[in-house]
Amino acid sequence: MFYALATEKIRSDFLKFRHALRDIETLNREALRSTYELTAISYHAYPYVADNYVLMSAGSSVGDGYGPLVVARHPLSPEELKGKRIAVPGKMTTAYLALKLFQPDFTAVVTPFDKILDAVRENAVAAGLVIHEGQLTYSSGGCHAVLDLGRWWLEEQGLPLPLGANALLRSLSSEVKEECCRMLRESIRYALDHQAEALAYALQFAGEMDAALAEKFVGLYVNHYTVDCGEQVPKAAQRLLDLGHDAGLVARRVQVEFIR
Repeated sequence: MFYALATEKIRSDFLKFRHALRDIETLNREALRSTYELTAISYHAYPYVADNYVLMSAGSSVGDGYGPLVVARHPLSPEELKGKRIAVPGKMTTAYLALKLFQPDFTAVVTPFDKILDAVRENAVAAGLVIHEGQLTYSSGGCHAVLDLGRWWLEEQGLPLPLGANALLRSLSSEVKEECCRMLRESIRYALDHQAEALAYALQFAGEMDAALAEKFVGLYVNHYTVDCGEQVPKAAQRLLDLGHDAGLVARRVQVEFIR
């Protein structure tokens, strides 16, 4: 998404970007302190930062009938997750909220997102909530799929599952906000139009992931909803957060707000 901004393929007369590479749970926590003017956050985090941030219509990561995956070392039914120790990538992630809505009764073991499959394989936990490319590779490591939260959400609500978004500080001027929105949308379009070069850039930050796997994973979460969230994503986000509030999982009820 940010390739064209980082390499200045997309430029502005008055804005420049300095990029900070962080995992999503760290960014959620930093957003509580308003650390960055523009930041990626989980949709689950939005109610906690909504006083200071507004969502951008471009840049959402959305699972359309697929999403974060619960996996286990041994075959389990979704109902058997009750009461289990489950490795999760952070309690402010949308994946965690969705899992709590599906099954409120489990013990969350907060684990770095890239160590969750290891925790499952080592039997440190009964199951793991996977948000990275492990969604595609878990079986090669001897794990079994238990629950696809994106599929469950679609079956229950008839909506895509909005996972991550980009947000801007409300205190920024209207001119700056509008320019950030323009540049991010153009950056995403540039990446979609120049996928090979954008993917080659992104692979610098992807550890051991091979290009074919990266292309498949990116294809899941950088889609038409990413260019513009349209009407479905705000509707789905509102439903998700309202259900979370009703279940006592989200501290405050908010109205999702996007700028273009």
